[in-house]
Amino acid sequence: MAYEQILLEKDGPAAIIIFNRPDKLNAYTAQMGQELTHAVNACDMDDDVRGVILTGAGRHFCAGADISDGAGAFDTKSGSGAKNFGKVEEGKPSNGAGFIGALYGCRKPLIAAFNGAAVGVGLTMALPTDIKIASEKAKFGFVFSQRGLPPEAGSAWFLPQLVGLPQALRWCMTGKVFEAQEALDGGLISEIHAPDDLLPAAKRIVAEIAANTAPVSVALVRQLLWRFGPAADPFELLKVDGRFAMGLGASPDVKEGVTAFLEKRAPDFPGKVSTDMPEGYPWWE
Repeated sequence: MAYEQILLEKDGPAAIIIFNRPDKLNAYTAQMGQELTHAVNACDMDDDVRGVILTGAGRHFCAGADISDGAGAFDTKSGSGAKNFGKVEEGKPSNGAGFIGALYGCRKPLIAAFNGAAVGVGLTMALPTDIKIASEKAKFGFVFSQRGLPPEAGSAWFLPQLVGLPQALRWCMTGKVFEAQEALDGGLISEIHAPDDLLPAAKRIVAEIAANTAPVSVALVRQLLWRFGPAADPFELLKVDGRFAMGLGASPDVKEGVTAFLEKRAPDFPGKVSTDMPEGYPWWE
């Protein structure tokens, strides 16, 4: 697929997906969502990729949906909303997963590097990432209530998982735009960096993962925590995690991990996400 609204770059073990409409503040369109979906799926299948970084070209991450057409920008029936959301056919609802499904199902660690404004869908699209860091110049906003819209892209589920229900309600009900420090204090992001150090910091995180961890293990970590973290009790999880632990106990990865620890050296895990996921994965299908 030829990308027009994003860039996909590789730097060692890191894949970097860059929203690339800087003249429009990287405003989101349906085409951008389709390209993001394709790029995430491609990274998921690439064994050379150990982590995926999302960031924006120019001064901003993504300033929300493209509303350059004015009041009809969200109208999928008579306005130009299809440009942002695709066409909605009466009586034919889709599962709505799209890029959110691709991000949620990805087996690689996902890092959002917020280099500037991340507002509306420009913020909710990044909620399924695992690690979120920001520039000192970043700003955030769940602005839907100020536009007459509900929160979208699954954010009414993702956001309370990340920051707790009271904080999620406060940000979404007021629709306020807030600074990076408030995002850090509220638990939305974990680090704030000077602008020039943001992308290097994201790459350092990927490098740390690549140097010390087994790809198959990390893929299981990601899916187990996301899918069972919100569960009411651990009993469905116990049906899954023990089976994987026992199944992998005799694997080359585990033998290498133990041997490397005993020999006090860096591990060299042979397992590949594309071919060596354990029997029973994905358990939810």
